[in-house]
Amino acid sequence: MNWPYAAVVVLLALGLYTIIAQRNLLKKLVGMTIFQTAIMLFFLLTSAKRQGALPIVPSGPVDPAAYMNPLPHALMLTAIVVMVASTGVALAILIQLYAACGSLEEDVIAERVLAESRPLETAE
Repeated sequence: MNWPYAAVVVLLALGLYTIIAQRNLLKKLVGMTIFQTAIMLFFLLTSAKRQGALPIVPSGPVDPAAYMNPLPHALMLTAIVVMVASTGVALAILIQLYAACGSLEEDVIAERVLAESRPLETAE
């Protein structure tokens, strides 16, 4: 069994379960971060080779099969930056949402939004 891939599957399942099952928006954000991290780990695992050398190519004829692919590593560095930025924005939104509604539970927020969107009944 290939244990690194099994760990990726477990992390993907854990992140997806947390996103679907939890009602607290902060817990959903943590699940999203776990899910993103598992995807990054998967991409990095696909670029690894047994007995692969670093992609520092000497002069002369080169066998490309002997070197690891550096492209997934560069892409995952970009993905890490995007993940940190999106997590920061999501945390800022959650802070504002908590200040406005007093809770991060989906049900409480939905009730509050529905209560504020109902038209006022006028007494005639």
